[in-house]
Amino acid sequence: MTPPQDALPVSVSDRNPSLPPTASAPGALIAPADVILDEAALQARLDQAVAGLSDPAAIRAAATRILQEAQTEGRRAIEDGIATNPLTARRITRAYTYLTDGLVRGVLHVAQTHLHPNARLAQGERMAVMAIGGYGRGEMAPYSDVDLLFVTPGKIPAQVESVIESALYMLWDLHMKVGHSSRTIRDCLRLGKQDITIRTSLLEMRFLCGEAAIAEDLRRALRDQLFQGTVGEFIEAKLEERATRHRKQGGQRYVLEPNVKEGKGGLRDLQTLYWIAKYEHGVNRAGELVDLGVFTAEEFAAFDAAERFLWATRCHLHLIADRAQDQLTFDNQVAVAERLGYRDHSGRRAVEHFMQDYFRHATRVGELTRIFLTELEARHVKQEPSILGFLRGRTRRKKLKPGYVLKQNRLAIADEQAFFADKLNILRLFEEALRTGYLIHPDTMRALSANLRLIDDEMRRDPEACAIFLDLMLKQGNPERALRRMNELGVLSAFLPEFAPIVAMMQFNMYHSYTVDEHTIQVISTLAQIERGELVEELPVASGILKRGVNRKVLYVACLLHDIGKGRKEDHSVVGARIARALCPRLGLKQAECETVEWLVRYHLLMSDMAQKRDIADPRTVRDFAKAVKTRERLELLTVLTVCDIRGVGPNTWNNWKATLLRGLFRATATALDTGLEDLNRENLEGEAKRALRDALADWSKPDLKAEMDRHYGPYWQGLDLAAQVTFAEMLRGIGDDEIRIDTREDPDRDATRVCFALNDHPGIFSRLAGALSLVGANVVDARTYTSKDGYATAVFWVQDAEGNPYEARRLPRLRDMIDKTLKGEVVASRALETREKIKKRERPFKVPTNIMFDNEGSEIYTIIEVDTRDRPGLLYDLTKTLAASNIYISSAVIATYGAQVVDTFYVKDMFGLKLHAKSRQEGLERKLRDAIARVAERAGA
Repeated sequence: MTPPQDALPVSVSDRNPSLPPTASAPGALIAPADVILDEAALQARLDQAVAGLSDPAAIRAAATRILQEAQTEGRRAIEDGIATNPLTARRITRAYTYLTDGLVRGVLHVAQTHLHPNARLAQGERMAVMAIGGYGRGEMAPYSDVDLLFVTPGKIPAQVESVIESALYMLWDLHMKVGHSSRTIRDCLRLGKQDITIRTSLLEMRFLCGEAAIAEDLRRALRDQLFQGTVGEFIEAKLEERATRHRKQGGQRYVLEPNVKEGKGGLRDLQTLYWIAKYEHGVNRAGELVDLGVFTAEEFAAFDAAERFLWATRCHLHLIADRAQDQLTFDNQVAVAERLGYRDHSGRRAVEHFMQDYFRHATRVGELTRIFLTELEARHVKQEPSILGFLRGRTRRKKLKPGYVLKQNRLAIADEQAFFADKLNILRLFEEALRTGYLIHPDTMRALSANLRLIDDEMRRDPEACAIFLDLMLKQGNPERALRRMNELGVLSAFLPEFAPIVAMMQFNMYHSYTVDEHTIQVISTLAQIERGELVEELPVASGILKRGVNRKVLYVACLLHDIGKGRKEDHSVVGARIARALCPRLGLKQAECETVEWLVRYHLLMSDMAQKRDIADPRTVRDFAKAVKTRERLELLTVLTVCDIRGVGPNTWNNWKATLLRGLFRATATALDTGLEDLNRENLEGEAKRALRDALADWSKPDLKAEMDRHYGPYWQGLDLAAQVTFAEMLRGIGDDEIRIDTREDPDRDATRVCFALNDHPGIFSRLAGALSLVGANVVDARTYTSKDGYATAVFWVQDAEGNPYEARRLPRLRDMIDKTLKGEVVASRALETREKIKKRERPFKVPTNIMFDNEGSEIYTIIEVDTRDRPGLLYDLTKTLAASNIYISSAVIATYGAQVVDTFYVKDMFGLKLHAKSRQEGLERKLRDAIARVAERAGA
């Protein structure tokens, strides 16, 4: 009997659906067999339907009608059973196999009995029909391939070929995706030797109908002449195939849209394990691996539960898509979660609970296959050439500490009983692996997993244990290696129970590429890279901070704990700070260090939000941020944590734009903290900007220079860098009343294209420019607009393409042309945007609640309006159009995008140049903005 799933070391909320406690009995189906398909009755109906018919086309048409009816009724019966028991995966896959078997035999009955009645007579025209591949294994999803092998003892006679051809046409009429081959036994042996994929399919063959003796002859020949003595070759090929498949799927277990079949930790990994076991041991069921000592009962329970969960997921994917579909796209994740019975609870969506279970199973699959395959690799795979082995042996490796041995060039325990007598050795093992650079042997991993119960409260509070744990992060230079292995083996969650809830926790958005635990390890990995001096060119500020020296213990612990509060209803920063307050003393941090870690966790998003959602050219932004951080030490710690956090989100999240914003905020705040906040005022900034421009325009005549200096109001001098001010000075020089001047150039420091406009000012100019940019597919990431004293608008937009890169130079002429047409009224943006692209189907399930906030304290002269909502094509245009229609003047806009979420921040005044203080005015404007967002959502098909 299969061990109960309770043995699976996966924390599952009792509010989530769970697998049946044990796998179904062998042969059990999701619905009664005779309800799915009564095979004898089907053949009788077929005989009756074709009786008296002689025309082959008529026979085939009549038989196909009966078979299609049986297929439809059978599928309906299975789907009714699935609706009642959505997680009974084995019963589902067996039921589809049972239905397919009956239909295939029915087809062959018609082909042999009615279409080619003489094909069964001669001894030399005997044939066996075998199911191979997944179909042969008896595991079928609703739209799995039907792989058939037609086997004959010798050369295939023409009469038999006719039977096969007729059968295939009828199977295609049933819309089955049939993979087929016709071979002799000798062909099977020859091709199996040449092609590992063919050999694997033959390994799983199952007799369907025809001559059973031929099937037995083939089975015996394969075992004696092909499988025997080639175990090492087969294993080596399968390991290479697995590695190639993982590379193709991205090499990560925690990809946003995993492939249930081919992805890392997916069904193919489990099948690879089964193939190798069957090839080596001849097992027919995975459960036999326990008796052979390949798995312990607990390990097989995990194997079994993961397989059932993944198969249930795959079957529902097929039914949702109404075709073969193995990619868990975002929209399918939501649908599968609903079909499996997951519900929203505990502040998280049903899909997030489902995907957390999915990733936990995938992680366990990874552990099981690594243990099994590493052991097999050591026993069977060809050894390195002796010269390479000799040279590797000469490489200096650190001497092992007492209690450890090398086993197959991996770190192992010399004496398990003695080792686990001191439970702190569990942590020391990872320390030794880091110190020596050896990988941990699979047997040792298994021993660790079996002894996790030793990690108790006494050990968690042991000062020496905590010191060892902190040293894993602080002393060896590559802490991510130890932390990742500890996490996969369950040691990290056992030692830090507070970490357990975020293990395999998926965040259902397009921003985070990893689960929360993997993101945390990526953050620590980035910190270690900076410390090793590997990112000096990319991250000069963070690298400089670490080179000058900070409290490393505080920084590493803050990185470890910064997202530990996720998955609750409350703000994760607040929850995380509370956890840090309780956890840091246990880890042995001093009181001042505990307070700093708690502050860093509580405000780990502050710098990112200030840099990306506020105008850092506004002195108030820098002053408020400086007041929040208070000290240079905290500023430096928070800067490094912020950089590591953003880079740990995903491979393409960090860019020059974010780097420029963070560097600017860091340097301005550091200066303010060093020289005093009183120096942060508009008059000082304006004076410095004017002096710099005078120097840059030294070749201008005095009248022209004075005109330019007197032309602009104060905010212009604080809001633009010197390069933009020089560009505008040139553009405004000699501009005509009705002239529109445009300057476009790449800004490599910000990974964006800078577009400057100089033209006669008129109401709504910001909105019309935003609309023109949207029409040519340019995403605005930052924008500022100023009106000069002589009535000209100077607007600058930084834009990127859809991939977050600078707008292509070859597309700039079209951009200029569209802007010109929009400003002249030849193109009306609101009408043109009606036909723009819709939100992709797979991205529609992302729910981003709309929040609109008015802030009159964050700027001295502007009201800040922050709109946090779902990103959609043309959103910025609709929002700015609404503000313009309400007589709101927009000075600047800062756009921060987080996957499907966008935060548009506007610095605004009313038509009299005043802030929006009246509550009624704010509420009325918020209603209009929400209406605009709803219109954009409808247009985008959300």
